[in-house]
Amino acid sequence: MSTVLVVGAGYVGLTTSACLAHLGHEVKCVDIDEEKISQLRQGHVPIHESGLPELVATAISTQHLQFDVESRTAALGTEFVFLCLPTPQAADGRADIGAVLSVIDDVREVLPPGSIIVNKSTVPVGTNATIAAATQRDDLFVVSNPEFLREGNAVNDFLQPDRIVIGSDDLTAGRRVAEIYASIDAPIIHVDPASAETIKYATNSFLATKVSFVNALAAVCEAVGADINAVTTGLGSDSRISPQFLQPGPGWGGSCFPKDMEALVRIAADAGYEFDLLRAVISANEQQFERIVTKAKSLLDGELAGRTIALLGLTFKAHTDDLRNSPAIEVARRLTQSGATLKAYDPTITSTSDIPEEIETSTTIEQALSQVDLAIILTEWPEFASADWRKLSSVMNAPRLVDARNLLNRDAMFELGFRYDDLGRT
Repeated sequence: MSTVLVVGAGYVGLTTSACLAHLGHEVKCVDIDEEKISQLRQGHVPIHESGLPELVATAISTQHLQFDVESRTAALGTEFVFLCLPTPQAADGRADIGAVLSVIDDVREVLPPGSIIVNKSTVPVGTNATIAAATQRDDLFVVSNPEFLREGNAVNDFLQPDRIVIGSDDLTAGRRVAEIYASIDAPIIHVDPASAETIKYATNSFLATKVSFVNALAAVCEAVGADINAVTTGLGSDSRISPQFLQPGPGWGGSCFPKDMEALVRIAADAGYEFDLLRAVISANEQQFERIVTKAKSLLDGELAGRTIALLGLTFKAHTDDLRNSPAIEVARRLTQSGATLKAYDPTITSTSDIPEEIETSTTIEQALSQVDLAIILTEWPEFASADWRKLSSVMNAPRLVDARNLLNRDAMFELGFRYDDLGRT
C-alpha cells in the first residue's frame, strides 16, 4: 500500500482521501481551512455526500486517514501527492491555477526523489508541463488523473468508475499511479497528459450539450404537440445515444459545467479555434433560465411584479447541498428583477449565508407554499414528487405550479385543480 498526501478537502479531495484510505492506503488530507480540518478530525463531514461520513469515520478509526493544515510537513516521506484544488474561472474564462502552483511551491523541496504529483484538479491543457517546470526538479514525476465524480454519488463514482484516466509521458510513473487503483474493477486508459486534461473538459462539455439539446427539444415538443417523454424514450433507446442526461430541466449549473464550458471555449480560442458550438450551448442554457421565468409569468397572467412565488429546491441538483452556479438561484435572480417576492424550501439548505437575501427560506414545503401565488419546482428532490399536493393547494393563494423537472403527473395535477405547466409534455 502507498503513502498518499491529498491537498484539498472539498468534494473531490475529501472523497479521494476517504476512498483511498478505504482501499488501504495511508492518507493524509490537508486543507488551509483550519475550521474544516478541525471538524474533520472529529469525524464531522461538512458537506452533504452520501456514504462519505461513514467512510471518513471508519478511515479515522483505523488510522488510515489523518487531517492537517500544513502541506509542507505532510509531504515529508510521501510517495504520491494528489492535487484536488479549486481552479476558479477567471474574468476571461480561463481556469485560475494559482492554488495548484502555490502548493507545488510549498512541497517541491521536501518531496522524496521519485515522488509522483497526481493532478486531479481541472486545469487548462498543458498544465501538467507547467507543474513539472514549477517543481524545479528532474527527479519528480507529474501525472494527470482527472476526476469524474458526480456530487451526491461521488463515493460510488470513485469506487465503481466507468474508467480511470491516467495521463503521463513516463510509462513507469503512469503504471505506479494505476497500481493505486489496483483493487478497483475498471478499465485504465493510459494517455498523454494533454489528452487526459482534454478528456475532462470534453466530458463535461458533451454532457452539458446533451442537457441543452433535450431542453431545446422539449421546447420543440411544446410547439409541435409532441411529448418529450415519448421522444426521449425513443431517442435514448438508441445505444449510440443512451437515456442518460436526456431529462429536461431548468438548465445546467453546478461547480463544474459552467466554468469547464467557458474554459474549453477559451482554451480553443487561445489555440486558434473558435468553438462556436459550445458558445451556442452556453447561450441555449441562458435561454432556458428565461424560459422558466416566462412560464411562471404566463401562469400569472403576464405579471410577476407584486406576486409571491415559492421556489422548491435551490441546489443545482438533488442529493447535494451545493448552491454554486445553481439554475434555481439564476431563475430566482431573474424573478426578483421582475418584481416578484420569493420564498423557498430545500431539504439540505440549513444556512442562509449563500442564499440571496431577497429569498425568504422555509423549513417545510407547506411553509414555503403558504399564501403564494405560484410554485416552481427547480430541483428534483424526491419529496416534491411524493408530496400531498391536494393538501398543499389549500395553503396557496391559488394552485399554480411550474414543474421545471417534470416530477409530477400532469393529468393528476389538472384533476387537483392546478394551473400547471412543465417541459415538453402533452
